[in-house]
Amino acid sequence: MAVTIRLAKTGRKGEKKYRIVVKERRSDRDGRAIETLGWYEKRGQEELKSVNKERYGYWISVGAQPSVTVERLVK
Repeated sequence: MAVTIRLAKTGRKGEKKYRIVVKERRSDRDGRAIETLGWYEKRGQEELKSVNKERYGYWISVGAQPSVTVERLVK
């Protein structure tokens, strides 16, 4: 099973809210996640985010591949 760390969209229409989740690579964007690692929200020019870096590090160590966007958010 190939696992990836990526964003899953949440919230109402027009709002940019996302969860940072661990999912199987072939699953839908908004499908069921293995684990939720944090959240990300963009409001105009400001960005709000929260990431559990301990769990993120664990998933990286067992072979999960982060998306380009998630990798940028964590750094």
